[in-house]
Amino acid sequence: MNPRDLTDLAFRNLRESVLRNVLTTLGVAVGVASFVAIISIGVGLQQLASRRLSESGLFDTILVTPKTNFRGMDRPNPEPESGKPPRPLDEDARKEFEKLPNVVEVYPQIRFFTEVRFNNKPFATVVAGMPDSSKNSGAFDGMQGRFFSSTTADEAILQIEFAKELSEQPSSLLGQDLILRYAERQALPSSTTSTDTSRNSAEAPTGGFSIVPRELHLKIVGIVETEPAAGYGGYGNGRLLMPLGAASALRAAQVNDLRDIVRDSASNKTTYSSLSVRAKSPSQVQAIEDSIKKMGFRAFSLLDASKSLRIFFTVFDLLVGIFGSLALAVATLGIVNTLVMAILERRREIGVLKALGASDADVQQLFFVEAGVMGFLGGILGVGFGWVLSRAMTFGTNFYLYRQNLNPIELTAVPWWLALAALVIAVLVSLAAGLYPASRAAKLNPVDALRYE
Repeated sequence: MNPRDLTDLAFRNLRESVLRNVLTTLGVAVGVASFVAIISIGVGLQQLASRRLSESGLFDTILVTPKTNFRGMDRPNPEPESGKPPRPLDEDARKEFEKLPNVVEVYPQIRFFTEVRFNNKPFATVVAGMPDSSKNSGAFDGMQGRFFSSTTADEAILQIEFAKELSEQPSSLLGQDLILRYAERQALPSSTTSTDTSRNSAEAPTGGFSIVPRELHLKIVGIVETEPAAGYGGYGNGRLLMPLGAASALRAAQVNDLRDIVRDSASNKTTYSSLSVRAKSPSQVQAIEDSIKKMGFRAFSLLDASKSLRIFFTVFDLLVGIFGSLALAVATLGIVNTLVMAILERRREIGVLKALGASDADVQQLFFVEAGVMGFLGGILGVGFGWVLSRAMTFGTNFYLYRQNLNPIELTAVPWWLALAALVIAVLVSLAAGLYPASRAAKLNPVDALRYE
């Protein structure tokens, strides 16, 4: 029996029992739709987490600190290697980092504790400088107001908890001014003096800086719910955010300034407690991190956390896939039942086919084609139903989040590979379901089949 005759005969048989075959096909469609909808939740959550973390700059950012940095009460500073003093993390080092391949930007971590005056009342807070690239961070999604107009604007974005300290109605702060009081570092010229009371009776370099109190008027342009300056790379939560360029121009005294004085540093170069180095993509972080370590600095990234996250979502997708397959198992039983009933109804037909010269393989192929057609059509319908169901779940979730005054999210996602995989699985499951009925039909004795009434 040639393939065309086999196909025509299979479709004719499917048309004769339309209602039963349609219900079986719909059973497959429901199973595939459930499978697609459940898997789409895992895929959507994974994409959401990856997108938010990527936008936050965690996985493409390397935190660089000098080897002389204080490492904690229980972790003493290591001795310099080979007797050489450790390299300072200064402007020269920053320029070297910028020249590394695949580096997008290098910016310092500027944070300092200071006082803010609003309505003639003092408020203690931590100021953090934010680079212009941070506006793409998910931390600023849904913020009240707007982002900074430029990198050097005298503007401020307040963290919501700090805004509530300033006013009972935080939204009323937008457009108002506040006064930032800070300590400006002014370098003193280096000089050499000779004194008999010197410990080594030799010329000793003197230098340092003076602290000058300053004030700066900032316009409040935004209020953010989260704390973008907290966590990775931070030395405290930034409750008042300002453009990094403006924060750098303040030359505000920070913790590392006191560290330099204690070390009797004679250099007037600006040093940094830490620098953030952003790569073009997370895949290039490791190479940049290794290059920075070879320069004599410490470098940290969150690649290990990224790997753990991928493992978590792989296991999660596996579990939801198992639960989604239960619906396909029910659809498989429906196909088996339909084809077994078809054998009982078509015993005489099978006997005639064998009497006319059809082989066992031809009969098996006939039932395989019927099962495959039901699986293919059910798979197409199931993918469509699954996509509609996934969008409905996203819509329902966002409606609930809207009622709770929260930002909408993309809860589900149906990528092309999921649709293709669901269709292939539907066909394979249907063929597997038709294996027993096809084998049973092929084993029928043509004489007994022709006698069947």
